[in-house]
Amino acid sequence: MRSIRSVLEELESRGLVQDTTDRDLLAQRLSSGPVAVYHGIDPTASSLHLGNLIGVLVLRRFQEAGHRPIALVGGATGMVGDPSGRSDERNLLDDQTLAANLSGIRGQLEKLLDFDGDAELVNNYDWTRDLTLIEFLRDTGKHATVNQMAAKHSVRSRMESETGISFTEFTYMLLQAYDYWWLHTNLQCELQIGGSDQWGNITAGVDLIRRRSGAQAHGLTWPLLTRSDGAKFGKTAEGAIWLDPDRTSPYRFHQYFVQIPDEDVERSLLQFTMLPVAEIAEVVEAHQRDPGRREAQHTLANEVTTMVHGPGAAVAAEKAAQILFGSPVVDIDEAALEAVAAEVPTSDIPEGGFDAASNTFDLVELLASTGLASSKGDARRGLSEGSVYVNNERVSTEETAVVADRLLHGRYLLLRRGKRRHHLLRVESQQNP
Repeated sequence: MRSIRSVLEELESRGLVQDTTDRDLLAQRLSSGPVAVYHGIDPTASSLHLGNLIGVLVLRRFQEAGHRPIALVGGATGMVGDPSGRSDERNLLDDQTLAANLSGIRGQLEKLLDFDGDAELVNNYDWTRDLTLIEFLRDTGKHATVNQMAAKHSVRSRMESETGISFTEFTYMLLQAYDYWWLHTNLQCELQIGGSDQWGNITAGVDLIRRRSGAQAHGLTWPLLTRSDGAKFGKTAEGAIWLDPDRTSPYRFHQYFVQIPDEDVERSLLQFTMLPVAEIAEVVEAHQRDPGRREAQHTLANEVTTMVHGPGAAVAAEKAAQILFGSPVVDIDEAALEAVAAEVPTSDIPEGGFDAASNTFDLVELLASTGLASSKGDARRGLSEGSVYVNNERVSTEETAVVADRLLHGRYLLLRRGKRRHHLLRVESQQNP
């Protein structure tokens, strides 16, 4: 366990501190003993994405340093919608969707934080559902001026836009401030953390605690993540990178990090992994000696995939990448082949594809039936051109029959035409030769 005194310095060394309410006071409080620290998560989807992961990992860093993390899932605020970082109003969630989202997020958080230890998972709906409007206006609203709220960047930018801001979203800041006050009063929470777009909401909570309780509370934010090319981190042309394996497969998750540009890999190692800073420096130094090996990217991908999906998924993703990029298929385990199956067209051996008498597969038939060739004639042309591969081994014109012994694990056959067109065939048990 790292020293309690070191956590703020470590966050700074990893580029995870942008603003603090009072850096010296916060450092003094962190050095004096364990602090309860909370981070809020917006339940607008059934899964966390890479943008959420940074906050959860900051909570984890606090926990490993001896502090008490509180993960707040916004069951109440999710019904209102946070205007921070938005140019338009969010769609409000119905109760059923919100419950499903909360369930999915809860399962992912339990993999990343130690709830058997002192971590806590709370839902702000539990303490706001019985809160009356009169109570809220009397006890919370009177401590905030409209001038102060309108001056916050998240509100001001929306007020200056063509769409404006609804009263519902305008009150979001006060609801989040009330959360901080409630956690401070009931769970002795003294620090709220979040991305830099949450600064206005966090300071509103610090002010409310001071006005209502006369107590000192703290806030800390980290920079919003963008890549060196200006793209938002965790976004691709296909959309967000999710932690749910059904929304983003472990292979694609792993590949996202493998493909991180050199300019971003050191910062990504610092912020997305729990590796010590000194070890990261060694990885980066080795990478710079031979950038072509992409050692830093592979370390990053393996560390994050292991943390989110488990070590087996990381190994399978690495091996699947080797298969799909043409490496020899030697000692490939079935988990890696199933990872391949999730990424390329996959089907059962078609009728007529297997000749029981000769114990062989008709390669021309397989190429045509899988769409790797437009016809049997096109399949033969592919063979004559040398663009057809079975299990990543080039086949010749004469090899129109594939012996069943070439099945991987007795049931898989990987076909490829050219560099990137793949099809994985499975032999079902009743077909198995």
